[in-house]
This record gives sequence, C-alpha cells and structure tokens, in this order.
Amino acid sequence: MNIQTDRLALRNTAITDLDFVVNTEKDNENRAFIGQWTFEQHQESLTDKNILHFIIEDKLGEKVGYVILSGLLDSNQALCIKRIAINVKGQGYGKEVMESIVQWAFEKTPVHRLWLDLKDFNQRARHIYESIGFVYEGTLRDSYYNGESYESMIVMSVLRHEYCNS
Repeated sequence: MNIQTDRLALRNTAITDLDFVVNTEKDNENRAFIGQWTFEQHQESLTDKNILHFIIEDKLGEKVGYVILSGLLDSNQALCIKRIAINVKGQGYGKEVMESIVQWAFEKTPVHRLWLDLKDFNQRARHIYESIGFVYEGTLRDSYYNGESYESMIVMSVLRHEYCNS
C-alpha cells in the first residue's frame, strides 16, 4: 500500500528498511520524543495485521522517516498513529505526512477516530497536530517510564465529523 503527497511517498516497510528505522528512532534528535522498539519488535510488526508500518521517502527515493499506525482491526474504528519519526528536520515533512494520513484515514477507510499520544514536553509536535485538527483530550500523568524517570503523555484525536467539517 502507498500514500503519496506532492513531495513524499509512504510505502510499506520491508525488513531491509529496519536498520534505518531503528537508527532513526535512536537518533539523538528523535530519541527523547518517541518510544523505542528493538529490531525484533519492528520486524514482528511487519506481519501484524493490526499494524501498518511505512517508510517515508522523498521523490528521489531517499528515506526521510517512518510512521507506524495501529488499530486496523479495532472494532471501535479507532486508528492510532503509534509513531512518527522524521530524520530530515525543518522541511515540513512531518506535517505533510500527518496531513496525508488524516486524509487517507477519513477518505479511504471507515475510521471514526484517529488518535495519538505524545510526550507532554513535545510542544513542536503538539503545535503541528493542533494545526491539522487534532484536539487535546487529556494528560496521562507519569504514564511512560523512559528507563530513568516517568514522563506524562498527552492524548489528542480528530474525529471523522471534525475532518468532514473542516
């Protein structure tokens, strides 16, 4: 499956992409903001029918990031943007990918609710999500242990009728 934008393409992640994925996740500019999976966890997700794992490429075919969606089999039609990591900063790729996922979810699937969580100190991401229609739902206080301390997570979502009315 592919999702296209003017500048980017999202394609299914292959096992040969997983070194890139793990390195992007562990990059110093990304590590503090996203959860960490092992190579094996990413590999298992490639065959999980509840997950879509995408590589993000520019029009030259260069990998610029990845995104994971989960909840494809959710009976409540709630799709989670589990993770997005961009390794080429300052180009607007993150916002472009998020807009394309929202459009795809509400125009090509029966999804009712698209949601995500983010660390409460990630103001840059929160601003992007709000700018494309995500609404703050609440804070899960001290809900994520990063190996050294607890961090709070913000939950945000956009509903089908909110997308259709925008």
